[in-house]
Amino acid sequence: MIQVLLVDDHEMVRMGLSAYLSTLPDIKVIGQASNGREGVNAALELQPDVVLMDLVMDEMDGIAATAEIIKERPSCKVIVLTSFIDDEKVYPVIEAGAFSYLLKTSSAIEIAEAIRGAVEGKSVVEAQVTNKMMNRMRGNKEKPLHDSLTPREREVLELVGEGKSNQEIAETLFIGIKTVKTHVSHILQKLELEDRTQMAVYAHRSGLVK
Repeated sequence: MIQVLLVDDHEMVRMGLSAYLSTLPDIKVIGQASNGREGVNAALELQPDVVLMDLVMDEMDGIAATAEIIKERPSCKVIVLTSFIDDEKVYPVIEAGAFSYLLKTSSAIEIAEAIRGAVEGKSVVEAQVTNKMMNRMRGNKEKPLHDSLTPREREVLELVGEGKSNQEIAETLFIGIKTVKTHVSHILQKLELEDRTQMAVYAHRSGLVK
């Protein structure tokens, strides 16, 4: 059972999400919070697997709340669910450790799938956000950074781009999970990225994943 915490300052949004998610056999809403500070406190107390996080809230916004939750509970997956895709919100919350980034125009089914994917290590980033991130990367670099990857590292990058977990990558390439983690670490360093979400974005926008 995937345990989920909802953090949003709109009660109707929380009620709607809770009502839908509660109908699913594999997902359980264990708490709700109306602002970032409440969200942090609830995340530390209830220890959810996934947090659905709004960005614009009173007392503490979603960016600061995400950073604090990830700092205290690195294993927790924060999925941003917002109406905003402006630069001053997208980049900081990704840097803060957000695992996935969805817009509130996403369907209930898409949100549920993102929750399931998060616990499996599969991030989801809204297409408009992906474009923003890759345009930023492209504008800062003349030569593709992935040219510096070894053939094996490139294979791992492509599989991350396909949404595969470390376990699935290990099985596909017939290598150990520790080896996969080492490759991922090297790839992040060489591509100057922060996390798997950015790796997946990079793989797609660089044309490494069809």
